[in-house]
Amino acid sequence: MAALEGIKQRMNALRLEQEETQAKYEELQGKVKTLEQENLAKEQEITSLSHKNQLLEAEVEKHEGTIKELKITSEESTQHGTQNESLQRKLQLLEEEAEESDKNLRETNEKLRQTDVKAGHYERKVQALESSRDQWEEKYEEMAKKYATIKKELEDFQVEIGNI
Repeated sequence: MAALEGIKQRMNALRLEQEETQAKYEELQGKVKTLEQENLAKEQEITSLSHKNQLLEAEVEKHEGTIKELKITSEESTQHGTQNESLQRKLQLLEEEAEESDKNLRETNEKLRQTDVKAGHYERKVQALESSRDQWEEKYEEMAKKYATIKKELEDFQVEIGNI
């Protein structure tokens, strides 16, 4: 009778351990899902920043072309003093815009680099959690096998006791 009680206690302990393992497994699955969602958001942000970067590069090229054109026009119209001053002001404004666009481009590139670093970090986190999840799954399967074995032993034991 004491052996049967010991087996019951062991089965209860194994059942509790299996429930804890299952809870931990579900928690890790939730974390993996959250990290995958964060990773997707970061990838979307990278795509958005890449697009913005392309637009800013095109705008910088456009402004640089305009600056070159205005410089040529300015040089050709030196005899027209007032026109030359006006063009110089436009040139200065365009150079300032080009500098601002260049600054924006550098900031966007930095954000893109930081986002790439973060994405790499999150990918490593996801891999670590997936590895942990796989370990928990192995433990869960191992515990399920132990539970089935002990259950079978208990049933065999009950049959033996019933035969006595």
